[in-house]
Amino acid sequence: MPTRQSRLLLAGVIAAISGAVIWYVVKPPQALTPAELAARYETPLTPPDGPLKVFHLGHSLVGRDMPAILAQLAGHEHASQLGWGTPLKAHWEPDEPAQGFETENAHAHYRDAKEALASGEYNTFVLTEMVEIEAAIDYFDAPLYLEKWVTAARDGNPHIRTYLYESWHDLNDPEGWLDRLDTDPARYWEGVLLAQAMAAIPDPEPIYVIPAGRVMAELVRRIEAGKPVDGVATREDLFARLEDGTLDPIHVNDLGAYLVALTHYAVLYQRSPVGLPAQLDRADGTPAKAPGPNLARLMQDTVWDVVSALPVTGISQN
Repeated sequence: MPTRQSRLLLAGVIAAISGAVIWYVVKPPQALTPAELAARYETPLTPPDGPLKVFHLGHSLVGRDMPAILAQLAGHEHASQLGWGTPLKAHWEPDEPAQGFETENAHAHYRDAKEALASGEYNTFVLTEMVEIEAAIDYFDAPLYLEKWVTAARDGNPHIRTYLYESWHDLNDPEGWLDRLDTDPARYWEGVLLAQAMAAIPDPEPIYVIPAGRVMAELVRRIEAGKPVDGVATREDLFARLEDGTLDPIHVNDLGAYLVALTHYAVLYQRSPVGLPAQLDRADGTPAKAPGPNLARLMQDTVWDVVSALPVTGISQN
């Protein structure tokens, strides 16, 4: 008959094994430390020597118009797979619902994302996660599906460049819109999505960042600190209006789409957007509302000031 001491010892062993099993099952995912993440971006990218071929994956904050404006600025080919508020998980898993999929992809530049990446035809892959970004991490396994999509892209073309498009959130966010744009990159976009996804990918090639949220924040600060620029005075002037005239607090208008396209251009091509044209067309061929000359120059300067100061863009810091 086992002694009390042996029973206690056995109980301790069982508890230790149980604790180890529980830790193994629920242990936090691996993530690069801030220093390890920064080290991945120490060597800048070589600028492309010609037009790229770009695939966009995301939702309505990508939209149809922004990629079309970007393609006109750069003279490149593009395709996309979009949805409404669609997480990366829903794009990957065939049984996950993707709202607005049929509507948002009813255009000539739609292409099935997995098929497009497997073809190896694209040398640039830009993807983004749903917002609210915290919900994407907590409920939709955002880092895991970022890793899956990047791996699929590199399986199709080992030389493809991959970019995480950092977007924004609702203007009415209770934490403060500008505060969120300042803190979300380290807290979510880079601190969780990139840190975990890149830790899981054996390939040391980084996932670069298109920091549209930080560009938007800087432009808004410059505009709201002074006088209106070509009629633009506040952050709301970059956002769309609903049919009844009320503000759409999450989707940008033509001016916002132009700003985001400039940001993509500067990062993908690693060159200043200063001097690029301002009068461009929407995806349906109709003329987009163009920024006035002073606003266009302010947008272009702001984009370059922001993206050229961030190593995560791949742009040389020299």
